[in-house]
Amino acid sequence: MDSRLRGNDKNTSWGKVADWYHDTVEDKGSYQRDLILPNIIRLLDIKKGETILDLACGEGFFARRYLSNGAKVVGVDIAKELIAIAQKQSPEIKYFVAGADKIPFVVDSSVDKITIILALQNIENIIGTFKECSRVLKSGGRMLIVLNHPAFRIPKASGWGWDTSINRRGKGVKMEGDAIQYRRIDRYMSELREKIDMAPGSKSGEQTISFHRPLQFFVKLLGKAGLVITNMEEWVSNKKSEPGPRAEAEDSARKEIPLFMMIEVRKI
Repeated sequence: MDSRLRGNDKNTSWGKVADWYHDTVEDKGSYQRDLILPNIIRLLDIKKGETILDLACGEGFFARRYLSNGAKVVGVDIAKELIAIAQKQSPEIKYFVAGADKIPFVVDSSVDKITIILALQNIENIIGTFKECSRVLKSGGRMLIVLNHPAFRIPKASGWGWDTSINRRGKGVKMEGDAIQYRRIDRYMSELREKIDMAPGSKSGEQTISFHRPLQFFVKLLGKAGLVITNMEEWVSNKKSEPGPRAEAEDSARKEIPLFMMIEVRKI
């Protein structure tokens, strides 16, 4: 699972599966480690002594990397269990237990850069969060948002499918590997609120809430908060299929359909 609920309801935080989440993001091969981290470090272009706020920081995976690159780091998360892990890993980082939409302990115009990574789709009060980010950012400061791609990763309304009537090589489908893998999208414009498993594959049974909003939702609210979009990137999966008849088609689909989106904004 990529996302964590951030907001006012502490009962829906990811604290109940904190240890599982910590192990998952630290694993070699995780999206956080192998795909998102290199890109976020590249885009942040951290200068020594800069203050970076990692909002919805979870167990501090990214915050620790910012520190090692010379930044002064502040981490915020609503799950006290995740913050406990983060603080144990890096006691020199200032961590706070709080929702993303209310961070009064961060001084106005005191932060150079903010990151919100794989959490925005699980924050209920988006406008409150953006307004807080605008308040604490310095003039000209930047915020990088990484989220599950809102056009292709819609909770319970999207998924992979196979079309065996069309051959991606331009001929009739004769073998299993000739079929086309596509991304099925059932809904996009409507906002959704769905329960999802926190730790799929485990026996915890814990669930949280994931929100879907179309891209225009975020664009409009960023503008209302005094933040201007300056860059956007779409990131495809870095994973590869095990050898098999459909591996080539699966890998081809991964390269064409992005699972993650990065939005960069500046405070004007």
